[in-house]
Amino acid sequence: MKTELQKCLDGELFNTSDKEILKLIHKARELAKSYNATSSTDSESRKNILKDLFGSIGTNVNIDTPFYCDYGKHISVGNNVIININCTFVDCNKIEIGDNVLIASNVQIYTATHPVEVDERLVANWDSKSDKPYFRTYALPVKIEDNVWIGGGVIILPGVTIGKNSVIGAGSVVNKSIPANSVAVGNPCRVIRKVNNQK
Repeated sequence: MKTELQKCLDGELFNTSDKEILKLIHKARELAKSYNATSSTDSESRKNILKDLFGSIGTNVNIDTPFYCDYGKHISVGNNVIININCTFVDCNKIEIGDNVLIASNVQIYTATHPVEVDERLVANWDSKSDKPYFRTYALPVKIEDNVWIGGGVIILPGVTIGKNSVIGAGSVVNKSIPANSVAVGNPCRVIRKVNNQK
């Protein structure tokens, strides 16, 4: 029988109040709180906290504060990555960030989502004494491939992959995957041209 965490990672409906999941969340909150309280010059402490917080982290990674995440362990970060001020990663499912990635301030990455239909989203006759929430949740992974630049204030929604070398314009809401070598902007985010001599 699958655990609630495995259901979550498999993109199935899962119980967000599960004890194993809550333990991950509380640990991530404490580590993020510690990280946000560190001095920007205390590189050794910051590196150690991020190693404990994330699933994996490469070299030459700079994450500015404040930074917020949900589970922490579902985030993997490659080499040569900048994540600027006030970013939020809701990593119920995996968030994979490749090498040489630039993420501007106020970027939000969401893996968690809910069914659209009310009858599917909300639990009928929910009991407040239940060990399950009154709503249903599932999560889909997000992947940011190598050499991507994400502009300020971008929102990336569940299930999205941003292809290698692409640029996402500031303020965009990315609800569908963006192919490699693209400049994409807007809400919803759309490709407006190619880069690197791609046609």
